[in-house]
Amino acid sequence: MPVSIVVGGQFGSEGKGKVALEIVRRWGPTAVVVRVGGPNSGHTGYSHSGQRYALRQLPAASIDKKVDVVFPAGSYIDIAVLLAEIALLDYPAKRIRISPYAHIITQEHKEWEQEAGLSSAIGSTGSGVGGAVMASVAREASNYPLQSHFANHYSQLEDFISDTSEFLREKIKAGARIVIEGTQGFGLSLLEGGYWPKATSRSTTAAGALAESGLSPIDVDDVSLVLRSFPIRVAGTSGPLPHETTWQEVSCISNRGKDIREYTTVTKRLRRVGYFDPDVVKRALAVNAPTRVVMNHLDYIGKVEDLSNRESRLSRFVSQVELSIERQIDWLGFSPMDIIEANRRPHAVLR
Repeated sequence: MPVSIVVGGQFGSEGKGKVALEIVRRWGPTAVVVRVGGPNSGHTGYSHSGQRYALRQLPAASIDKKVDVVFPAGSYIDIAVLLAEIALLDYPAKRIRISPYAHIITQEHKEWEQEAGLSSAIGSTGSGVGGAVMASVAREASNYPLQSHFANHYSQLEDFISDTSEFLREKIKAGARIVIEGTQGFGLSLLEGGYWPKATSRSTTAAGALAESGLSPIDVDDVSLVLRSFPIRVAGTSGPLPHETTWQEVSCISNRGKDIREYTTVTKRLRRVGYFDPDVVKRALAVNAPTRVVMNHLDYIGKVEDLSNRESRLSRFVSQVELSIERQIDWLGFSPMDIIEANRRPHAVLR
């Protein structure tokens, strides 16, 4: 059962790309990365040399250029964005496979979202993913204006088209590790998140990502739920953010003495920020049943060395989070690149 799924447990931007890249690096060059969803969210990863890549279409777990990349039938592709990122990474074309049934985002999908006012109403990125999803489920209904388009109809993609389900099944038989890189976070999920209509156009759970990948539930043996110390949402009308605060307040807590404001990858909007809220995370735990919980942005609380002090603010924060969600944190992140395993953490709370 060599399939890993990486999903977010809050409202996105938890560091899923970083975690997927970590899994790929631990597994080695036989790994395969599956990117579900579309370019309405950015995933960030860092190369071994420290170069930052903020990708919207290619998975962040592919930045080392040592893995096969798969876009299954459940993916939504902006061809211009994809080709630009392939050029940016100089990614080997022979290592990219796209299902003939992958959905293509067109200008009409983007224009429909703009005309519908989704950006101002729910904080949509206006990338066309929602329009493409709507067109797909409309199934060419005569009274609906949008049409669905598939990858095998576009000459720019013909070198990448293949039966991705068969490819993934053969890789599984050969013992490769399949890493499914999910998008956004549980609180944005269309079905389970609890914040509809301030939600995205898809289910953002592990089960949803798996269904979009074309794989079976019995293939999965590893699910990572990624969290962050201070959850975020997009500015404006994107929806409720429990215990919302300011970046100035977070900066005072982190004691960094510099501007730590965060902006979205796609729209460059200032993110709203809040204190850790266990309620949405507990619901995410119940729905996703992860084998691993990861918390990033702990450098907003303290330094790695603070873990050795049981009474430090960082140690107390981590312990309080674990008690509030009734689950141990397995991996801890203090920078865009590092991962600390809980079994190396002094005074780790036992399950």
